[in-house]
Amino acid sequence: AARWPGTSTLRRTTPHHTVHASVSATGKRLGMDALGLLGRVCRLGHFCRRSTATPPPPSPRPPPRSNSGRAVRAGARATSSSAPQAMGAKREEEPRVVTLRPVEATPESFAPFGQVIAASPDGDQFGPHDAQLDLSRGIPRFYIMRLESRPLKFSSITHHASVTQCLGSIGGQDWYLGVAKPSILDGATEQSGGGTAVQSRAGHFYLPPDPSEVCVFRVSGPKFLKLHAGTWHAGPLFKADAVDFYNLELSNTNVSDISLHWYYISSLLDLVRLENN
Repeated sequence: AARWPGTSTLRRTTPHHTVHASVSATGKRLGMDALGLLGRVCRLGHFCRRSTATPPPPSPRPPPRSNSGRAVRAGARATSSSAPQAMGAKREEEPRVVTLRPVEATPESFAPFGQVIAASPDGDQFGPHDAQLDLSRGIPRFYIMRLESRPLKFSSITHHASVTQCLGSIGGQDWYLGVAKPSILDGATEQSGGGTAVQSRAGHFYLPPDPSEVCVFRVSGPKFLKLHAGTWHAGPLFKADAVDFYNLELSNTNVSDISLHWYYISSLLDLVRLENN
């Protein structure tokens, strides 16, 4: 809970658990280019006979001429605005793929995005090692969600501006989360460093996260993540078919406080190159 809206086309390759996902540049049409087959066919009801006569040699073609009547050199590019448009519009740029190396989530490595909370001895008093929560903007909702088929890839990323969300797997199964730092603005006129502010459906303004600033963390063992309000996140992702997660948010988080941003560059995970702290 980084999938720049539309339906994505995915391609999986088995070596090294590397997977591929692509998103079109416009976000309106996704998928592979249609395949064309060239061939000759006879019209229905007509017979095709091969002639035994020797065909006459073809007559030489006159040199091509431009609209002004001047001969055009062979191999030159056509610049006429009347070029056939039946060949289709300009082909979209091929999507790029970014491979990310997951980093083990620790209190130090995950600090810019939230907290990593592990078990503490019974009787410990509340302190900085506990989850620092903000549930003041609504009714808290703590529930278990079953997630299925969340392979190691994503092409969009989301954030919640009004809550410090907490996520953890039941049973301590390993899972992954793509994240980027919060980029919520106080207003549309706030200095944005040259970026373009976007207004979410929830009403606040934010700067879209740069793909180069997205990173992926692995969460292993009996621990959970607390996300700062506004932290961009993609996931949870995992290799299993299904995993149960406990989730702490607000009752309306997934209704009125979800800002989804689609990437043109798809982000992928490669477990073979996993980095651990």
